[in-house]
Amino acid sequence: MKLGRFLGIEVRFNLLFIALLGLYFAAGVLERGLIIFAVVLLHELAHTLAARLLGIRVIDIEILPFGGVARVGGEMSIDPPKEIMASLAGPLANLVLVGLTMGLKNYGLWSQELGPFFLQINLMLAAFNLLPALPLDGGRILRSVLAVQMGVSRATLVAARLGQVVAVLVAGLGIIGVLNMMCGLDIVIIAMFVFYSATQELRLAPYLFVRHLAQKKEELTQAGVLPAEQLVAREDVTLREIVRLFVPQKFHLVMLLDKQMQYLGLISEAQVVDALFTHGMHYPLGELIKKKS
Repeated sequence: MKLGRFLGIEVRFNLLFIALLGLYFAAGVLERGLIIFAVVLLHELAHTLAARLLGIRVIDIEILPFGGVARVGGEMSIDPPKEIMASLAGPLANLVLVGLTMGLKNYGLWSQELGPFFLQINLMLAAFNLLPALPLDGGRILRSVLAVQMGVSRATLVAARLGQVVAVLVAGLGIIGVLNMMCGLDIVIIAMFVFYSATQELRLAPYLFVRHLAQKKEELTQAGVLPAEQLVAREDVTLREIVRLFVPQKFHLVMLLDKQMQYLGLISEAQVVDALFTHGMHYPLGELIKKKS
C-alpha cells in the first residue's frame, strides 16, 4: 500500500503492518499504533538519509512491523563499511529520540499516558533490530563483518539462518505470552514476518553472489588500491570453488599448482570473474593457464 514519496523515494506500508494497526484499533489503543508507525517511519528514514549520504541509491521504503526495508542499490551489500554505517543509523535514530524525549520531559512537555510508551517503543525497536539476524539491522552488520572472512553469499546464509532461529524463538515466547495474557498477538505477527523475510534473504543469496561477482572488477577501479589476498589452488579446481572464497574490498590472486603440486602460474581475480561469465561455474582453473601459454 503506497503512502507517498519522501525525497523522491516511494514509501509503502506492508500489509502485515496494516494488520498490526488493526489490532491496536480493535483493542481501543489506536494512538499507540500511530506512535509505532511514527517511530518505525523515523527509524527507516534515518537508514535512508544515511544511505544517501554514503552515496547509495535508495529505490523505495517498505514499512514493516519491526522496522522497515529500504531497497537499495547493490553497491551497499558488497561494501561492508557502508552497510554497517547505514544499518546503525536506524537504531541510533531511536536512541536520539529517547534522549530528546527525556529532555522534553525535564521541561514539562510530557504525557503520563503515552510518554513512557514512546520511550519503550524506541528502546525495543533499537534493541530488537540490533539482534544479529537478517533481515534485522544487526543481521546486516553481522553479514558485513562475516563477508570479509567468508564472502557475501556465505555470510548472508549464516545471518539469514540466524534470522529464522530468532523468529522461531520470538514466536514461541509470544505464544506463551498470549496464553498467559502477558502480551498481544503483535509479537507473534512480528516473529512471523521476520521468519518470512529471513527465508527471502536465503532465497536471494545466490543472486546477491552473482551481483557481487559482476561488480567485483569495479572495486579496484573505484578504490584505486586494494589489499591483495593470495589463494592457492590445484589446476582441476573449478571456478565455482574459487570464487566462493572471494571477499569484498580485496583483490585476489590465485597461485595455480598441478596435481604434483608444481607451480603453473598466477591468475588474477579479474581473469577468474571474466572466465566465470564466459564459460560457467564448472570451468577448471587450469584452462586459464593453458589459454595464457
